[in-house]
Amino acid sequence: MKKHIPNIITSLNLVSGFLAIIFAADGMLLVSSWLILAAMIFDFFDGLSARLLKAYSETGKELDSLADVISFGVAPAIIIFKLLTLAATGEAPLNGNDMQGIIMMLIVSLMPVCAALRLAIFNTDTSQTTSFRGLPTPANALAVISIILTWNYSDAKLIDQFVNSRPALILLTLGLSILMVTRIPLLSLKTSSLKFRGNEGRYILIIAVITAIALFGLTAAVLIIPFYILISLTDHLFRAKS
Repeated sequence: MKKHIPNIITSLNLVSGFLAIIFAADGMLLVSSWLILAAMIFDFFDGLSARLLKAYSETGKELDSLADVISFGVAPAIIIFKLLTLAATGEAPLNGNDMQGIIMMLIVSLMPVCAALRLAIFNTDTSQTTSFRGLPTPANALAVISIILTWNYSDAKLIDQFVNSRPALILLTLGLSILMVTRIPLLSLKTSSLKFRGNEGRYILIIAVITAIALFGLTAAVLIIPFYILISLTDHLFRAKS
C-alpha cells in the first residue's frame, strides 16, 4: 500500500490543478489561486513521501510531470487569459472571433507549452538533481498567483494597474514562459544538509522573503520569484568565482 501513497498525493495535485482551471474559467481567480497553492503543497509532499517511503517508480515520475503541466502550466495560463479578458484598458473585450483575441490566446498558450518542455527536459537532464536550469514550473505558477493574492488582499495601486494592463500581462506571460526553457542556473530548495555552509543562497532567500513579508505584508508576495531569481544568480556567480 505504501508504494501507492506518493502517486495518490500526486493525483491530488492534479485534481487541485483541474479544479483551479474550472474556477479560473468561471472568473473565480482567487479560489483558483488557492487551489494552485494546494497543488504546490501536494507536489512537495509527493516527492517527500517517495523519499521517506523509498517508493520511487517511473510511473510516479511521469505522473508527477503530467500533474505539474496541468497545475503549474495550464491553470496559471487560464488565470492570465482571464485577466486579459477582464483588463480595463478601454479596449474591446477579447474573443476568439477577431485577430486580437486569437493572438492573445496564442501568446498565453506558450505558458503550458513551455511548462511541458521544461518538465520533459528536467526528466531527462541528470544535471538538475541539486539545482535547476530554467524556472521550475511551480515557480512559474507562484509568480502568477502571487499577483492574484496581492491584488485581492492588499491595496497596492501598482498591482491594480498591472492586472488591468494587457501589455504588462503579455510581457509577464512571455517572460515566465521563456524563463522556463532557458538554462539559467536557479536554486533548488531540496538539500541533504541544513548546514549554512553550502546552503547560503537558500538561507538568504528564506530570510529575504520572510523579511519582505514582515515589512510589507502580502504585498511582498509578488517579490518572491524576483528574489528567487536574483539570489539564485548571485549564488551561482559567487560559487563560480570561489
